[in-house]
Amino acid sequence: MTINLNGETRLFPLLGDPVAYVRSPDWLSRRMAERGLNMISIPLEVPDGCLAEVIEGLAAIKNVDGFSLTMPHKHTGFKHCATHSEASQLLSAVSAARRNPDGSWHGHTTDGDAFVKAQLDHGATVENARVLVIGAGGAGSAIAISMLNHGAAEVAIHDIEPGLADGLVKRLAARGENRVVVGDNHPAGFDLICNATPLGMKEGDPVPLDTSQLDSTMFVGDVVAGHGSTPLISAAREAGCQTADGDAMVIAVLDVMCDFLEKSWR
Repeated sequence: MTINLNGETRLFPLLGDPVAYVRSPDWLSRRMAERGLNMISIPLEVPDGCLAEVIEGLAAIKNVDGFSLTMPHKHTGFKHCATHSEASQLLSAVSAARRNPDGSWHGHTTDGDAFVKAQLDHGATVENARVLVIGAGGAGSAIAISMLNHGAAEVAIHDIEPGLADGLVKRLAARGENRVVVGDNHPAGFDLICNATPLGMKEGDPVPLDTSQLDSTMFVGDVVAGHGSTPLISAAREAGCQTADGDAMVIAVLDVMCDFLEKSWR
């Protein structure tokens, strides 16, 4: 696999601050080349408060087909997109954007789709499953939506701030979704357990649930990437569970991004 840069190369920059340690532009560029796309991702360090003029400039550059967003721009970027996917609309957040036929931007949040793909790629079954999502922030909300879209029978949401879980359930109920409920952090009775909190990033972090209730019939996934096997994933493996760690999600998002871009008007 070789990345060739030429006059027909399309651009898909990553906008964030800081970007010194990001690896996704390299990984995504390589996956694009593997899939036969003449496209690269490059990191652009865009300070908070400067996103509007950068996106306006990108719109004027003919070989920019879209862009991805990381902190602190996911929510700010929402208002710079003329159209949105259902998940993006529900969360008022955007992690990727592509051109509409009129040149405006169509925004989507890829976190949920990438997480679910990672679970499926590692042997999980989502259709008709009972799913517990720990964490009702941006990642947890996106995961809950994607689980529902993939046919989960029930999605229970738990967060240490009850108002977050309540709010997410109400937003989903407003779209006619009756398969989502507020839950606790006890995994007994669930088929899929999803950690969408940062617990596990720091040494000494508590696990987000009672691991003594894990058993080998459960599938356990974690969003925490780049930290090896988190205490949750280690406990799940000891209990005989199939697992997908955060690094699996990082790999899955590469294909999710490429799929999103290949639907572009180009």
